[in-house]
Amino acid sequence: MGETRVVQGVVVQGAAVASPTQIPTGGTQVQPNQEASKTGCKDPIFALLFYVNVLAMVVVAAMYGRDAMSAGASYNYSALIYAALVLGGISLVASGFGLLMLMACPELMIKAGLIFSIFVALVWAIYSFLVLQSILFGCLGLGFFAITLCYVKYVWPRIPFAAINMITAGTAIKANLGVTFFAVFFTLLSVGWLMIWSIAFAGVYEVSCDADECYPNYGILFVLFLSLFFTQQVLQSCVHVTVAGTVGTWWVSPSESGCCSKGVFNSFIRTITTSFGSICFGSLLVAILQALRAIASTARMSDDCALLACLCECIIGCLQSLLEYFNKWAFIYVGVYGFGYIESGKSVMQLFADRGWDAIIADDLVGGAIFLVCIIISLLIGGIAVGYARLDPAFSELTQDAWFVAFFVGLLAGLVVCTILLGTISSAVNTVIVMFADAPQEFQNNHPELSTKMREVWQQFYPSSIQ
Repeated sequence: MGETRVVQGVVVQGAAVASPTQIPTGGTQVQPNQEASKTGCKDPIFALLFYVNVLAMVVVAAMYGRDAMSAGASYNYSALIYAALVLGGISLVASGFGLLMLMACPELMIKAGLIFSIFVALVWAIYSFLVLQSILFGCLGLGFFAITLCYVKYVWPRIPFAAINMITAGTAIKANLGVTFFAVFFTLLSVGWLMIWSIAFAGVYEVSCDADECYPNYGILFVLFLSLFFTQQVLQSCVHVTVAGTVGTWWVSPSESGCCSKGVFNSFIRTITTSFGSICFGSLLVAILQALRAIASTARMSDDCALLACLCECIIGCLQSLLEYFNKWAFIYVGVYGFGYIESGKSVMQLFADRGWDAIIADDLVGGAIFLVCIIISLLIGGIAVGYARLDPAFSELTQDAWFVAFFVGLLAGLVVCTILLGTISSAVNTVIVMFADAPQEFQNNHPELSTKMREVWQQFYPSSIQ
């Protein structure tokens, strides 16, 4: 039995029922035989927490940052922050080229991503044996290498399946190229936030130092890390939700598509208004785990209960991965149908469970290609940062290992910027998977050529998923 849904005002007839009692609309939930509920912001309390977080960090930066930026501070923080700003701009340009490369040759990039995963596993095994001289880690590396080989052999025939998803996603992005401007906008906000947080962190760090050395206060560190990751997650998820809404509109109403079309702007407006609380809700949960993991990592490196800290870091990392995986799909429904966070997660998981598509969402081959591009760009920016450090005399005064600090800053800047910008492709691919399950007939009506190609490839690997 089909289910009526509304994607930004366009009625569609779904092929599967994700939740029979709820019919999502663009920000409004409808119960069968009942009138639509009032349109309004979902999960508003979490949006309020986000604003409080940003305001608090700005106040801390204003109160304590000036002393950290002064000449008498322990380190030359201003040189570090200025370098991060320059490298962030370079990262933005490099990420743009990476985005074009992914859209131009998706199948080649997917194959390269799989080969890269094999290479990383092999290098780790060799490094463990020859450099670490650890038989245990070396054997674990070989085991991981063998598992990776088996995985690549298993999924290699599925490359056409992943490629057609990326081609469809790329077509939607090209048809609504203006969505990349909003991705750049959120990326610039991310760079600006990194500057504010760095100043605040430097100020708090300087205050906590005595005449000789600084001691980590894990309570303060947790709050600072939570603020950093919370805002970063929100900005990254805003891109995800904006892209999801845009692709959903392109799917059911291509007449509203265009570089700076109504569909693009409507999706952006919903992201920063009615759906913003839901975005903050899911982002806060991930940020808490990220902050706890960062604290565990700091304790391990400081030799404070190193074994226990290492165990906690591993467990928290697994929980973080699971929650990020959940958010990836939940935010699709937030962007396309305007659900709240909890409702979105339930609906999308029920959708895949009903149609037996659990194996499909596990084959995240597109993510491997994006990860490879992000790593290449991050390393490139790190190398540029080392050259920048040699040209900037202020870096030589920062620390004895100025080149390493510069490389780390460049690597971090490249990774943050690239992850957000290239996330447009990943978000579009995820939306394609959800929409192909939810509204295949609309896809056939509006984009028959792409629909035919997708049906042929999907039928080859998942014959039960096509009705």
